[in-house]
Amino acid sequence: MNILETPSIQETISRIFMNETEKVTQLDGLERFFEVETQLMHEIHNLEKDRAKETLRELIDMLALHAGKDIIRTVRNYYIILSSVMARKLYEMRVPPKKAFAFNAACVELVDKHMNDSEFMYVADELIEFFTSIISERKQPSFGHQTVNKVVIFINDEVERDLSVEEIAKHFNISTSHLSRIFREHAGITLVEYLNVRRVEESQYYLRHSNKGISEISKQFHFCNQSYFTRIFKKYTSVTPKQFRDSQHIPYFRYTLPNAK
Repeated sequence: MNILETPSIQETISRIFMNETEKVTQLDGLERFFEVETQLMHEIHNLEKDRAKETLRELIDMLALHAGKDIIRTVRNYYIILSSVMARKLYEMRVPPKKAFAFNAACVELVDKHMNDSEFMYVADELIEFFTSIISERKQPSFGHQTVNKVVIFINDEVERDLSVEEIAKHFNISTSHLSRIFREHAGITLVEYLNVRRVEESQYYLRHSNKGISEISKQFHFCNQSYFTRIFKKYTSVTPKQFRDSQHIPYFRYTLPNAK
């Protein structure tokens, strides 16, 4: 075939589209797939983590009926599409663009690293864990002081910055002593404790899904040294960063502020 006879990209896509249309017309229950997917989005948005995991399994079963022997590639592609949809949802929830983009990249890396015959259901659970964690950060806190609510959102958005009480106080144009007092009064823990909690929570994804060394992750989240990182990590999770990295069965640590409504 000479170059003039080579079909264009548009022609190729059109041909694939028509072939797929003929295939799916022979399948029953396609409306159900989109209904279940809508249900999944609702469950993620409402932080119904366990239900969302079961719903995603139902979607995978539906995809398997269509994919046949090509199930791994089909599910892998669906995970990536789902991650992109979630990144868009996060952006619509006013997550900073850089964080929404990084979220999507992290999901794709997770899929690329673990997507095989033995682990694709594990990837589904990990994605739901990640989705609900990021969504929970954007849930508007309901403390009785609006500045405290804004500080929580600010820390969630900027958790990888080297934040200090002084810098946060300056950002909100209030004194450090006043900020420390109202945060502890309304949130139930000190501001320094909350900064450490969020750093520990975020560091878990890098421990489990990146090749970065523990020392490098410690520096990334601005702990003064690896020893201090290990001590703070174990304080909240009851395991060391190495133990968490080495075992996929250790659940993610999630902290609920004592005075959260």
